[in-house]
Amino acid sequence: MNDKAEAIIDLYASKAFNDAAMRKYLPGDTYKQLKKTIDLGRPLDASLADIVANGMKRWALDMGATHYTHWFQPMNGYTAEKHDSFINPVSDGGIIMTFSGKELVRGESDASSFPSGGLRATFEARGYTAWDCTSPAFVKDSTLYIPTCFCSFTGEVLDKKTPLLRSMEALSEQSIRVLRLMGDSEARRVVAMAGAEQEYFLIDRELFNRRRDLVLCGRTLFGAKPSKGQEMEDHYYGNIKENVMDFMREVDHELWALGVPAKTEHNEVAPSQHELAPVYSTVNIACDQNQLVMETLKKVAQRKGLVCLLHEKPFAGVNGSGKHNNWSLDVDGKKSLLNQGKTPADNAQFLLFLSAVIWAVDEYADLLRVTISGPGNDHRLGGNEAPPAIVSIFLGDLLTDILTEIETDGKSNLRQGGNIEIGVTTIPNLPKDISDRNRTSPFAFTGNKFEFRMLGASMSIADCNTAINVIVAEILSRMAERMEKAEDVNAEVQSIIRDVMREHKRIIFNGNNYSAEWREEAARRGLPCIESSVEAAAALIAPKNVEVFEKFGVLSKKELEARYEIRHEGYSKAIHIEAMAMLEMARREILPAIVKYIGFVAGSLNGVRETGLTVDVSAQSSLLKDLSAGAGQFKAAVSKLEKTVEKAPAAEEAAERAFYYHDKVVPAMESLREIGDRLERMTGEDFWPMPTYAELLFGIRS
Repeated sequence: MNDKAEAIIDLYASKAFNDAAMRKYLPGDTYKQLKKTIDLGRPLDASLADIVANGMKRWALDMGATHYTHWFQPMNGYTAEKHDSFINPVSDGGIIMTFSGKELVRGESDASSFPSGGLRATFEARGYTAWDCTSPAFVKDSTLYIPTCFCSFTGEVLDKKTPLLRSMEALSEQSIRVLRLMGDSEARRVVAMAGAEQEYFLIDRELFNRRRDLVLCGRTLFGAKPSKGQEMEDHYYGNIKENVMDFMREVDHELWALGVPAKTEHNEVAPSQHELAPVYSTVNIACDQNQLVMETLKKVAQRKGLVCLLHEKPFAGVNGSGKHNNWSLDVDGKKSLLNQGKTPADNAQFLLFLSAVIWAVDEYADLLRVTISGPGNDHRLGGNEAPPAIVSIFLGDLLTDILTEIETDGKSNLRQGGNIEIGVTTIPNLPKDISDRNRTSPFAFTGNKFEFRMLGASMSIADCNTAINVIVAEILSRMAERMEKAEDVNAEVQSIIRDVMREHKRIIFNGNNYSAEWREEAARRGLPCIESSVEAAAALIAPKNVEVFEKFGVLSKKELEARYEIRHEGYSKAIHIEAMAMLEMARREILPAIVKYIGFVAGSLNGVRETGLTVDVSAQSSLLKDLSAGAGQFKAAVSKLEKTVEKAPAAEEAAERAFYYHDKVVPAMESLREIGDRLERMTGEDFWPMPTYAELLFGIRS
């Protein structure tokens, strides 16, 4: 092994308090007890806290840390942290470095300053952070980061991690219940696994700083389509530019040091768009790791003179950015319950768990839809780049045929597996997967996992995985009830799978989800098509969804109602900021530039006329006329948007206000943009006040 490879091995997880670090810095008995808590989900012995804290502190100090922070994930979708130093003054005027079990296990934060949906009033400030020992602590920027949950003084959940951890417990319990009924007496725990493929844009920082919309909103509010976009299909998997590769390598090294297994990177479809994918982890660790991925992408980009854009649709007319959430179920970290094997038709356990997912997705499609909703994703979903707003499942022809065979007591005519013959003698035959992939499907089975492709690039993966865990746990509990009452469990399993196909096969679609025909077919099947995030929010307070969350103790009705309020508040605030930024750009940048260009054209026309020469000035006259008319239309659209924003309902009426912004403000913004983009095409390059799409998308050069 060469020195570079050994250096990478030494680097990996060197800044994470992982298993190796715990073995080194904790007493043997403490290490074993902590591992049982992590691996088996057993309660943490409070007496261990001081011992673990001391070992973690010694490790952190050896890593150069001077501070510690409880790192949590409030309901704004970002992460939060408050730093405290390890120093503690002593009587002789010096200091010692201390870190107690109490400081490890519990922290305090201002709960009223984060989104709470009414759970906390402004004057009710106290909130608590609680150590999540299942996710490794790590050192970053001379600070020990301790992953934590976040709750209010009265116990309501104020974060995204706590519901996720609760949903994992519910899913494990119901999965084990089914496995026991199927004769598995050894399985101890079933863990939801996830891997989040992260898409993003890189643009030049100097150009970014000259765009008020990108700085304030993360997306362009004006911008005419460039003469070249992604039409040539030359960027996807194309040669990576040298400076972009340098950026990617630095991102890799920072993530590897933190124990994030960054694995795959490539150019995406749109110019300046890229993707990073990690190796699977348990879903709560994957959630933490994806937050670190997003933070690291942004931080390294700044150092490289670049800016990383995570907005779902930063540029109109080219692909936006998603985050594909690959979800699966592992038993004791050894095998996947969604591994179909070589002969899936004979794998009853696989088919039963597969059927549970089918049933869950069909019955709770609205709940999945709301977990990926947001103003950014509203721009992305439904284009020829992302799944439509209709939730459906892709299984592939073989699995669909096997389930149909069970439903109808028929016979499958499809071959399983086989080889692909390339026809080149020097290339061996390639083993063929039992199903194709469908990149247009919102929820696609891809071998031993489901790929949920609707998630937006800027979003936390916590919400969607919490929902998937809960709804699958619910369906497994219903299956278990039937199996417990059955005289012949094997026959009942067959019957359950048959019933799932008869009642829920409408959710299965293996074709082109982008097609207009599918929208018509989905409507005939009765599948919901929820176009916007303001419509989607209603799923959070739908009685059937409240019931399933409360059944497993994941979220209460009050906590779900709070999230409903937060969704609407967040939407209104995001659109309001965009509208105000748009008005500022229109008044202070675009209108002055157009007026200046009109003056230039008029001066040129008058100059020609003053010469007394007989010259054709129809082109100048026509341009001047079009510019003047466009400027008038633009000014009128500015006034209309301004008045529309002023009439928005009071902030206290969260749902009403959100629907108003969606139904009134967004259309006014779109009208203003259409005129502004038309004027950009007419205005001289030297007069246009901001970098164009061509500059932004093709501004990074090797």
